[in-house]
Amino acid sequence: MTEVHNMTLNLPKFEMCEEGSQIRRSSKSTKSNIVEGYGRRIYKNEYIRYIIFALASNNETLDHLENLFETGSLADKVLYDELHNKIEVLGKKLNRFLQTVQIKHLSDKK
Repeated sequence: MTEVHNMTLNLPKFEMCEEGSQIRRSSKSTKSNIVEGYGRRIYKNEYIRYIIFALASNNETLDHLENLFETGSLADKVLYDELHNKIEVLGKKLNRFLQTVQIKHLSDKK
């Protein structure tokens, strides 16, 4: 998520290598896991596993964002709310996508 990356460029210096680095990695990991899982989609269990990894990375991103806001390192409430909402929406979409893939996987086994 480029918005998360851009947000980290304006953090206090001491956060650039700590929480800033963590949130950049987790947000990029969300996307990377979706892409890697899609590449393994013919192996349904692998596909599901990578969607779960993407969900976990998305949850981690949300946690880092909340930590930055709660500690005051991210003081822009409007930006925080916007990013928080986007990350939550992505999590809901990933959950629905996971359920769909799991249901299809179960019906393919019959």
